[in-house]
Amino acid sequence: MTTALDHFRLMARNNAYANERLLEACCRLSQEDFEAERTNFFPSIRETLNHILEVDRYYLDALKEEGQGLSVFETPHLATARELGTAQEKTDRELIGFCDGLSEEVLDRSIAQDRGRNGIFHETVANTLLHLFQHQIHHRGQVHAMLAGTGAAPPQLDEFYLEFDRHPAARKFF
Repeated sequence: MTTALDHFRLMARNNAYANERLLEACCRLSQEDFEAERTNFFPSIRETLNHILEVDRYYLDALKEEGQGLSVFETPHLATARELGTAQEKTDRELIGFCDGLSEEVLDRSIAQDRGRNGIFHETVANTLLHLFQHQIHHRGQVHAMLAGTGAAPPQLDEFYLEFDRHPAARKFF
């Protein structure tokens, strides 16, 4: 039987796998294609990937109660897919470590999240993790769609959970 803790731990690993595959594809782009304006919520693949990384850092800060709050958004954007890949991998490892250290009691703990002019809001660890994973999936899908308009083929990102369908790159996360 899979518990909520198992689910969060698997989601963190799936998250790292999907980010790795997507960023590997982005590394095959020219810098011009990586930065090119495209139709999306964020104007380029580069900007969308930077947004994913920033938001991951924001929620990890809240989850770990480190107190940086919105200041995580003051870091300069990374310029290349390779730089983003390195930074995202580090953040993904932190998220896996956080989820591996969770206990059932921690899931219901309330954590503060600085929302700027809107104030400080409190959410549970569980709901924050669910939101973080959904946010990742949402924006990775946008990058995936933008890649379709380039010379780099969008990678399969859903070959993770089922053993018969698991991509070889996913095996290291199990």
